[in-house]
Amino acid sequence: MTMAHEETEVVVVGAGPVGLMLAGELRLGGAQVTVLERLAEPMRESRASQLNARTMEIFDQRGLLDRLGTVRAEPSGHFGGIPLPVIDIGSAYAGYWKVPQPRTEAMLGAWAAELGADIQWDRELRGLTQTSEHVEAEVTGPRGSTRLRARYLVGCDGEGSLVRRLAGIEFTGHDARRELIRADVTGIDIQPRRFQRFPRGLAIAGRSGADVTRVMLHEFGSRAVERTAPPTYAEVVRSWARVTGEDIIGGTPIWIDVFGDVNRQAVQYRSDRVLLAGDAAHAQLPASGQALNLGVQDAANLGWKLAAQVRGWAAPGLLDSYHAERHPIGAEVLTTVAAQADLLLGNSDSAAVRSVFADLIRLDGTRRYLAETLGGLNVRYDVGPGDHPLLGARLPHGDVLTGGNRTTTGELLRPARGVLLDLAKDADGHDRIRATAQSWRHRVDTVPVKVDGSAALSGLTAALIRPDGHVAWLDPSPEELEPALRRWFGTPTTEAAAR
Repeated sequence: MTMAHEETEVVVVGAGPVGLMLAGELRLGGAQVTVLERLAEPMRESRASQLNARTMEIFDQRGLLDRLGTVRAEPSGHFGGIPLPVIDIGSAYAGYWKVPQPRTEAMLGAWAAELGADIQWDRELRGLTQTSEHVEAEVTGPRGSTRLRARYLVGCDGEGSLVRRLAGIEFTGHDARRELIRADVTGIDIQPRRFQRFPRGLAIAGRSGADVTRVMLHEFGSRAVERTAPPTYAEVVRSWARVTGEDIIGGTPIWIDVFGDVNRQAVQYRSDRVLLAGDAAHAQLPASGQALNLGVQDAANLGWKLAAQVRGWAAPGLLDSYHAERHPIGAEVLTTVAAQADLLLGNSDSAAVRSVFADLIRLDGTRRYLAETLGGLNVRYDVGPGDHPLLGARLPHGDVLTGGNRTTTGELLRPARGVLLDLAKDADGHDRIRATAQSWRHRVDTVPVKVDGSAALSGLTAALIRPDGHVAWLDPSPEELEPALRRWFGTPTTEAAAR
């Protein structure tokens, strides 16, 4: 029997936060998107629960914070279990924002669907093949098996990514050696614990609802075991008692899972027409919320570039810049997380290192470095010549005036297009900037602005911002504006070509 065929432009495998964020970004860029999710309905387990500063900025850039509703900022985070207070790191969203993963997914799913993404539940990838022209996915679901043909396919299907395996992409590093058990439990009344170390292990406890307590624990010296099912509540009770001496046998588990200090990264984030993002590209202990946030930031980097490739205006090498930019960032995060794992899960032998690190973290420079790293604010891409500190970095959130109206840098990025900030002080300067950018007006918005509260932009005449919010070019090198426009936004367009 001949298998039915469907067609789309991009297939995204996985409807978690990364896949849904990517779907929305692709739709903003004009690409047709089909999202495949093997689960029959959205997950309700609150796994990742923390958004960092950069993810909050990205959500602000797309106007998503109002959709997210009221979010709670924690007064401090941690690095390997050592408290790290919130400090001013040049972001309106500095800090650690508590949002249950189902809430983040629901927001992103509704947004992507409203933009026109086709999100298909209970559809499971079983195989894929690539040609020079397309990628074809074999998919099963309630209506049987189909073949879904697309220009590109992106695996956002987690640590055990089938997409990665089918594409033959190597996943280097090591599997989990140590594990933590995590559970949401009702009907128990225990004291809050924030990374409390006992002689036999680490215990964490905190209320996450009216009668829901999140417990996490690790027994020092225990090794990760291969599991085919989550731990039983009896195992949680026994382990909790061994570590803390407390009895939680009367509780009722809502869900239980384990996670460990796996540390792996895909050797390449792109293999011809197949790409990876999120945990499919890098797997790590989810310390300080790094897993979800790193993945969302992958999606913000990839979405506009892949949409440009599909729509036919991407400059040569633009799509390859996704791997070039994000792979080093993923490697840096994996190193940072590995350090946190040793501090967090080490037994008494790690006491000296923890003591020294606790002293270092009191220093302003150390706190700033760690806060910027965990907040995702220290990312700087190689976008071309120049040594200005903003070049390649994300555009800081700030107030600007345009046309007599007050707005923010984040609001200027809502359409997910390029933005050329015209900061010239005179008419000749305005005319030169606008004349150069005229042929890219279908992809880049030239916005005359006056700085009002954004010290980072003071003294500049112009700044070219990519759709992901990173600075691609800055005055005072006006002769480089046209090459920068070509590099990031393709060849100049005519009215006929833009239609």
